[in-house]
Amino acid sequence: MRASLLQIDVNPNESVDARRDRVAALVRAQTASDLVVLPELWNLGGFAYDLWSSGAETLDGPTAEAMAEAARSAGVWLHAGSIVERDPDGPLYNTSLLFSPSGELAHTYRKIHRFGFDSGEAAAMGPGTEISVAATDFATLGLATCYDLRFPELFRTLLDAGAEIFVVPAAWPARRREHWTLLARARAVEEQGYVLACNTAGTNGGVEQAGHSLVVDPWGTVLAEAGDGEEVITVDLDPGLVAKTRAEFPVLRDRLMGIAAPRR
Repeated sequence: MRASLLQIDVNPNESVDARRDRVAALVRAQTASDLVVLPELWNLGGFAYDLWSSGAETLDGPTAEAMAEAARSAGVWLHAGSIVERDPDGPLYNTSLLFSPSGELAHTYRKIHRFGFDSGEAAAMGPGTEISVAATDFATLGLATCYDLRFPELFRTLLDAGAEIFVVPAAWPARRREHWTLLARARAVEEQGYVLACNTAGTNGGVEQAGHSLVVDPWGTVLAEAGDGEEVITVDLDPGLVAKTRAEFPVLRDRLMGIAAPRR
């Protein structure tokens, strides 16, 4: 299978409508791919807090509509990154959208771990409460978003639900870029699966983005890595390598489940 990661420059001087149209055109150009991945909150900006409330959308809003059409036009599975979702009956959510090649909204994922330590996203967004895995015709995808990368227990839960490829859109800042690549490789090694980590580029909300989207194989080898600016990286993956790695190096078999608490 072939996967393309679209590292988008979120330029505050570009309107949301213009960026949406531009990104949809980039997706439509990926006809040779099976899976296309976009970053977190690429339409508004992961740190553009002042735009979130006014720019929030429902799951049938303009971004979802444009991405559904782009997925259908290209004939690809499209992880359209995430949007600020306005739930008519609840708070805002950081919600990822996965479209099938027919343009159907096949899966959503509301980000569980919100960044900000009681401010920013953690204050503005509600927490997701459910994991999301998606069976495709090439592999089972496990969905996570940005800050989730720091929580290995989430990835272990996705693993237990059948995930083979972990898709992680992000708006990860440049000042912690080394953590980004380290954690993406660590999650791949721990779960013995592919990690497709797609980040934003540019600067939004006054925060420089790290870029450096990357694809990591089940052994922790970086197969491709973007630079600092807007870029598309495309990689051919072998989904069969996941089962092969787990069989040849059966570390997951040796997990200790239900460890008792120490006596006091």
